[in-house]
Amino acid sequence: MELLVFRHLWGITEPWETLFPKIRHLGYHGIEHILPEPAEVDRFRGLLDRHGFSYIAQVITTGSTVEEHLHSFRAVVDNARDLNPRKINCHSGGDWFSEEQARRFFGEALDYEAKIGIPVAHETHRGRVFYNPWITERLLKVFPQLNLSCDFSHWVLVCERLLETELGIIQQCAAQCIHIHARVGYEEGPQVPDPRAPEYQRHVTAHEQWWDVVWDAQERKGFAESTLTPEFGAPDYLHTMPYTRMPVADLWDICNWQADRQRSRFSRRTKKA
Repeated sequence: MELLVFRHLWGITEPWETLFPKIRHLGYHGIEHILPEPAEVDRFRGLLDRHGFSYIAQVITTGSTVEEHLHSFRAVVDNARDLNPRKINCHSGGDWFSEEQARRFFGEALDYEAKIGIPVAHETHRGRVFYNPWITERLLKVFPQLNLSCDFSHWVLVCERLLETELGIIQQCAAQCIHIHARVGYEEGPQVPDPRAPEYQRHVTAHEQWWDVVWDAQERKGFAESTLTPEFGAPDYLHTMPYTRMPVADLWDICNWQADRQRSRFSRRTKKA
């Protein structure tokens, strides 16, 4: 199995024309990004092609009813198809959905996914249906064909702990995971101020153990590739100093550090195998 690392564009203001060569030089396989504005689609697609990048589309569903979220899902997935993404990463539904509403949403969403032929990964994310481990566990049992994008940093914050008693749910998620967002959360936030700092090493270690569980599951299923995005976020995800609003760490450096670290870890796994 090969690890493909994607670079997100969150918090980056540099023009794509000068940015993409830098990302390519750093060894990234592709770009994960929200859908560009309609007027920018051709430019974005052309730059992806020029630099040989694959694309993972980030989309969100919106609305105040299940039907509105389903309509939104179909619309954003259709828009993403125009860019021929390798995968679609979706923030799906709302945390206010009842379990019955969630079943309706995913039942219809999965039917639509089957028609388009592009893998859709529904993200474990605050504010969305999969905002906590237990609703996720119950729905995965109902929909074993559902694909996940695992961002466990959200659950660490929601649960205010490092999920010590939820390993079984992590394993269940791993069995249905097709994408990883490799951000490190902690008990009081979705993103540690700097994952390189020694005071956050137990959080880094915990997340890496969960990603290992995902990789193990993907290898058992015969995946040819695993995709990962070091999705550390811009302020206010990234901590800032009071008054000055200066970031406490460099986002570009942190994302690249994480990309290199996970490539190295994955390479060591491959050599052991």
